[in-house]
Amino acid sequence: MSKTTNIMIVGVGGQGSLLASKLLGNVIMNAGYDVKVSEVHGMSQRGGSVVTYVRYGEKVASPIISLGEADLIVSFEQCEAARWLPYLKKGGKLITGDQKISPMPVITGAANYPENIPERITATGCDLTVVDALSLAEQAGSAKAVNIVLMGVLSKQMEFSVEDWKAAIAQSVKPAFVEMNEKAFDLGREA
Repeated sequence: MSKTTNIMIVGVGGQGSLLASKLLGNVIMNAGYDVKVSEVHGMSQRGGSVVTYVRYGEKVASPIISLGEADLIVSFEQCEAARWLPYLKKGGKLITGDQKISPMPVITGAANYPENIPERITATGCDLTVVDALSLAEQAGSAKAVNIVLMGVLSKQMEFSVEDWKAAIAQSVKPAFVEMNEKAFDLGREA
C-alpha cells in the first residue's frame, strides 16, 4: 500500500472516541503499517466536540487530515457527522450513529438541533451509513459500547480480519470488558 488512508473519528466528550482511535491504531499498527493518530479534545469534558485523526500507510509524515482528505469518517452522533462532512473526500464514506446529543447552544435554548441531518448529508451525494449504535451497544451489555459498535461497522470497510480486530480489542480494553466489547463489535459488523 503506497497511498495513505485517512480516517476521522468524531463525537462528543464521553462517547469513547479516544478508545475507538486507540483500538483502530492498534489494529493498523499490528498489521505492520506506519500509523499516526492525533486527538483534538476541545471541550470534551463538557460534551463538546472531539475529533481524532488516524492516518496510515507505508510511511506517514503527519497525523493531520485537511478539508476534503478523509477517506472515512466515523461519527458517534448526527450533528458531529454534519459538522465534519467537509473533511470527507469525494467518494469517501461516512458512518454515523443515529444518536442526537444536544450541544450547549441547544441545551441553553440559544439554538435548535438541526433537523433531517441524514437526509441533508445524503443530498450532498455522500455515501452514508446510519446505524442505531446505542441500541446495539445496550444489547451488548453497555450503552458506553457505542464506540465499539461503530468500529464493528467500520471494520467492514477495511482490509483487516475479524481476528485482527478482536486481538486489538483485547489489547485496548481491560480484561473484564473484553467479552462485552467483542459482542458490541460483532453486533456492529452485523448491522
